[in-house]
Amino acid sequence: MGDRSRSFLLLQGVSSPFFSRLATALSQQGHRVHKVSFNAGDVVYWLPRRSNWFKQDLSELPDFLHKLYAKHGITDQVVFGDRRPVHIAALEQARQNNVRNHVFEEGYFRPNLITLEQEGVNARSQLPRSPTWFTQAAQHIPPQPSLKDFRSRLGLRAMHDIAYQASGVFNRLLFSKYRSHHNMSAAVEYAGYIQRSRLLKRVAAVNTRQIENLVAQRTPYFFVPLQLNSDSQVRDHERFHTMQLMLKHVLQSFAQHAPADTKLVIKNHPLDTGWEHYDRVVLNLEHQFGLKDRVVYLETGDLATLLKHAQGTITLNSTVGYVALEQGCPTHCLGDPQYNLPGLTDQQDLAQFWGMPVAPEAELFQSFKRVVVHSTQVYGGFYCPPSIAQAVQGSCERLAAELSPLQQLLSLVPI
Repeated sequence: MGDRSRSFLLLQGVSSPFFSRLATALSQQGHRVHKVSFNAGDVVYWLPRRSNWFKQDLSELPDFLHKLYAKHGITDQVVFGDRRPVHIAALEQARQNNVRNHVFEEGYFRPNLITLEQEGVNARSQLPRSPTWFTQAAQHIPPQPSLKDFRSRLGLRAMHDIAYQASGVFNRLLFSKYRSHHNMSAAVEYAGYIQRSRLLKRVAAVNTRQIENLVAQRTPYFFVPLQLNSDSQVRDHERFHTMQLMLKHVLQSFAQHAPADTKLVIKNHPLDTGWEHYDRVVLNLEHQFGLKDRVVYLETGDLATLLKHAQGTITLNSTVGYVALEQGCPTHCLGDPQYNLPGLTDQQDLAQFWGMPVAPEAELFQSFKRVVVHSTQVYGGFYCPPSIAQAVQGSCERLAAELSPLQQLLSLVPI
């Protein structure tokens, strides 16, 4: 085995064959690969390989990992998502043992990219928070090629998720102490998806006409894209840990400070289960704040069109913010995502934003995107076979490198 070979420990991955294919590729390159399974789904998606089963209380995970690190000479730990309870404990344990952490997540820029960063993603990303740094760092990055689109089928993603969750029937027997990071059972979640899919079929044409009318009549409006309450970026937020709380704050501010001729357009998340009943939430808030005929609620609709014609976008920390900035749409963040930088997002209070929204600086955004894609994104996807193959190829290269692309940039352009 070569001197540059590493020893990887993979924890929980995305509900797809991605981690298994990644392990095969790393092994073929001469690296050692080990796996910890926390539930039956982890075991099924790792077959036919054997894994280390963690069946104890979460409080015992640090000691369990410490022993694995020593036994196998672990140099690198790989996870999907940094806010699952098992991963919060594992990431900290790795840091204490000088083991590098690599965190996968859905792409910041979609649909043909996934995220791979060291130590953390989203709010815990190691990306600097200096607009000047992004401008300077972008000068060291060669032009990036155009990316081929993958045909990502939602049905394929759902099939993998169902297979993973269905394996959970064995958890009571095999992993009795495991507790999922999801806030509802798989059965309840799927029932919601089925119910909402029927709703979307009924309202899709109506929502499309509503958007067309807004554009045709040149109605001035602000846009609010909803996130999932199950999203850790929402759940962990100090003030707005549910979309209901955020909506109340936004509608109250809109009623008090927005110009009288403007409307507020609210669009639900594509993967919402339907159990939150945001149509009722929004209707109640309309009545509470005297906003009759000034709020448009959409279950679906073309995001690009909504952003292109909006006066501004208000978000907590959604990846929709990246899309809004790319469209040149003024964007106000109630949270603090990586893109919440002076010159990109509007830095005023929300009360001032309604009257004078400030658009992002186009050149700064191009520098920002070039750096983020180069240093944190990998071409490919997690679900369809061609996109998995592409993502595995790019990920192996980064996982085995002595320095990550971001660390290389930071050596050239210190903060």
